Amino acid sequence: MYSLIDFVIAFAISLVVSVAVTPLVIKFAKRFGFVDKPDHRKVHKGLMPRVGGLSIVIGASAGLLYLNDLILPLWPVILGGGIILIVGILDDRFTLSPKAKLVGQILAACIVVFADFKIDFITLPFVAERIYLGNFSYVFGILWIVGITNAINLIDGLDGLAGGVSVIAMTSIMALAAMNGQYMVVALTVILIGGTIGFLFFNFNPAKIFMGDTGALFLGYCISIISLLGLFKSVTIFSLVVPIIILAIPIFDTFFAIIRRILNKQKISAPDKSHLHHRLLDMGFSHKETVLIIYAIGAFFGLCAILFTRSTLWGAILFSAVLVILIQLTAEVVGLIGQHKPLLNTMKKLRER
Repeated sequence: MYSLIDFVIAFAISLVVSVAVTPLVIKFAKRFGFVDKPDHRKVHKGLMPRVGGLSIVIGASAGLLYLNDLILPLWPVILGGGIILIVGILDDRFTLSPKAKLVGQILAACIVVFADFKIDFITLPFVAERIYLGNFSYVFGILWIVGITNAINLIDGLDGLAGGVSVIAMTSIMALAAMNGQYMVVALTVILIGGTIGFLFFNFNPAKIFMGDTGALFLGYCISIISLLGLFKSVTIFSLVVPIIILAIPIFDTFFAIIRRILNKQKISAPDKSHLHHRLLDMGFSHKETVLIIYAIGAFFGLCAILFTRSTLWGAILFSAVLVILIQLTAEVVGLIGQHKPLLNTMKKLRER
């Protein structure tokens, strides 16, 4: 069993290695054509290196080598992560089709789930009766991994946004894991947080490099895995809600994007400029202000998740209802279904004065 000192050292290793290799990754990206070109949907104006996720991977891998007892038990996760990494690198260089990326994600998810990293049954409240998921446990696991992987990727639209939101989410997961004695989850979050923070020194506005799909897909995959490990084997209905609260920003931003595209008769995979960060920019907030606002929202939901786990059963029900109403109202006010609301336009006019 690792000690607190071991976790601190692993974090420091991941952080320092990530910081050290990022300038090299920037040179590599520029030399071999891993660059992001501006278009009508993107905020940046010039060519930007975009394979920065390699820094996160290298930093986290260095931390994992220090906590090397985790390597053997987690070999399916590591193998799946390798597939996600290859998909991300290829997309950052050649821009893969959504179908090709989805195939890679499903393959990685299958490796993890069929290695028995899944939820076998759910315990119902009040009656304490177990519902065994059977083969559906595989379906649920694959959908969860693929869904969260893409959700993190979809919010990667501003400098430092996906990385910062991921750090906040992983910190919340780490806190809950520490409270419940789930030290494998703590170890994984520690090295991932270290690697991501190291990269954010170069990715926060004005960014010197983007994480690209290499980073966004990898972080999404890792977050899906550690949240699944936190629920490992058996959950109650309400403990299943906890990771959804922690990941509320990417999950609901993705959910409303799907609804919006269906209403607009677009492909679900079609990009647009109606995500939460786009709407906040439309309100007149600056790039940095928008990112910090979303950080604050993420931290709020992380705190809510921790309070949720400490509430009574009826308190958890009430808590869930209030959060759902709050999310729906926010979506309506900001206009996440694709319509500019009066409040949004009013806010923009006030900030322009």
